[in-house]
Amino acid sequence: MVTSGSCSPPVTAINDGIYPKVFNNATVDGSFGITSKIILDQITPRGSLVNSLEVPNSSQKGVSPTKNQLVTSFSSKSELALNLSTDHQYVTFMGYVAPIDKLDVSNSNTPGAVDPTNPVGENIYRAVAQIDQKGKFSFTKTNAYSGNNGRAAILNNSNGDNFLYTAGNAGNGSSPQPDSIILGAGAQIMDPQVKPLVAQKPGLPTPVGSFNITQLGDKHDKIGKDTNFRGLTIFDNVLYYSKGSGGNGVNSIYFVDTTGTICTSTDGIGLPAPSATLPVSPIDYDPTLLQTEGVVPYNMCILKGFNTVLAKTTMDVFPFGIWFANATTMYVADEGNGDNTYSSTSRTYTTAAAQTKAGLQKWTFNSNTGTWRLAYTLKRGLNLGIPYTVPGYPTGTNPVTGLPWSPAIDGLRNITGIVHSDGTATIYAITSTVSGSGDQGADPNKLVSITDDISATTLPRWASFTILRSARFAEVLRGVSFTPGSWQS
Repeated sequence: MVTSGSCSPPVTAINDGIYPKVFNNATVDGSFGITSKIILDQITPRGSLVNSLEVPNSSQKGVSPTKNQLVTSFSSKSELALNLSTDHQYVTFMGYVAPIDKLDVSNSNTPGAVDPTNPVGENIYRAVAQIDQKGKFSFTKTNAYSGNNGRAAILNNSNGDNFLYTAGNAGNGSSPQPDSIILGAGAQIMDPQVKPLVAQKPGLPTPVGSFNITQLGDKHDKIGKDTNFRGLTIFDNVLYYSKGSGGNGVNSIYFVDTTGTICTSTDGIGLPAPSATLPVSPIDYDPTLLQTEGVVPYNMCILKGFNTVLAKTTMDVFPFGIWFANATTMYVADEGNGDNTYSSTSRTYTTAAAQTKAGLQKWTFNSNTGTWRLAYTLKRGLNLGIPYTVPGYPTGTNPVTGLPWSPAIDGLRNITGIVHSDGTATIYAITSTVSGSGDQGADPNKLVSITDDISATTLPRWASFTILRSARFAEVLRGVSFTPGSWQS
């Protein structure tokens, strides 16, 4: 199953134009975006389309403003991760309770967490969509991620539990931020709802995880931005997150410590406790410390072996999707640095092409040292930095940026995988891009797959990515997951 966004030209904008020229507006407006419909495509493991399902939206007959509906911000590249529930019977993802073709929604406030310094003067709820194998939707509204976007959600519905865990970012205003913005960032927990969206009245956000770079001995930066999370997964009763963007915090892999014994005594670095269980309640935070310390107590730390250097001083660490093949083998998607430096001589995006860590990283756990280490990065077949063409998409130079319209793969975003009986694993991934477009998040991208020998400690010569699907004109690909009710290792 793959999520895609579909842009609906023509769209009125400050710089008049239809897709993709309309996204040149992002070069002068950092909050610029346009909401679009969400389409779930069911495909075979080889990429053949089985069927498609449109998430309820305002362009459909009978979907009035009071009816259930959800959209994405077309160019917001971090959105629409897909995740199977813990019992594999549902898929969840996040979006906005808004009509299609609405401007700047991804930076709007939520109604219950208003920042008066946010230049986007609208209030729009975020929501989690939950779909079963019969295509039935339910939605859960939230005030989290005000000023920014919700990116991923997982339903924990095993062993009598029934909770949603989510990942995202908050804040689009100046400091000091309101308490509700700080509370609504990063890792959240919420109860899934069955009532119609119009009948839901969510309260303040409920954080389930908190981290601060002071745990590593660094000085405070912008409160709430250390948990600017993107990727989200569950493995062996532990909730994992990735941070791979923004100038604050540390780009790395994190986990939530529900035992209260790990992240409080290891200088912000550690390994999950063998007795760990998934969270069942939000953090019991101290409201008097929100403005100075953030959400306290801190209950997250960086997984031992992963990066601990501040984001503002690292140039090659951009983790996104996370997938475990087993307890000692983890695959991490690295999105790439987004640098669109272009050589007209070689006709490549040279910085993107030169990256060594962008692609699919394989990490292995050394039980003797108790540390995760990077074994190798899979990138053969991605052709990093080499432009490709899309039917109907411009191929010349964008006059606004002076660079080619044609995108190139820069790395990977969301991933999932499956373990085979022969000891190999196939990982499916959504590509990221660089280009000369006004907003690289609006570039048509790709769904790819690769098979790796799980036990290998050096890069297999035969391992190479295969393109399963390419986004068409006015389309982007976002999340990838096995379908509800399907078997997955």
